[in-house]
Amino acid sequence: MTPEGDAALGRFAVDGSRWHFTGTLTFRDAGQVFTASEQLPLPTSGVVDLRGLVHADSSALAVLLALKRRAAAERIPLSFEAMPAALDSLARVYGIEPLLTT
Repeated sequence: MTPEGDAALGRFAVDGSRWHFTGTLTFRDAGQVFTASEQLPLPTSGVVDLRGLVHADSSALAVLLALKRRAAAERIPLSFEAMPAALDSLARVYGIEPLLTT
C-alpha cells in the first residue's frame, strides 16, 4: 500500500453487476467516498471488489460497515472481495471481521 499522499482519492465505481474500489480510503476521504457511494445503486451481484484499494485505515472499516448496513436495509447481501491484508488485520483486531463477511 502506498502512503496516502501519493495515491488518488478513493471511489467506488459500478462495473456491470459489481462495484470496484480504486484509490485510498482513509480518514481524509472516507466521508466523501461514503457520500458518493450513496448515489450509486448497490451492486446487483452483491460484490464489492477492493482490489484497487491502495491505502486504508480504520476509517475504511467504518465505510464498509455502513455499506453493509445499507445493503441489509435494502435486503441485498453484500460481500467484499480481495480485502487487502492490512485492512483484514484491522478488522480482526477490532473484532468486526464477522460483520464484514456474508
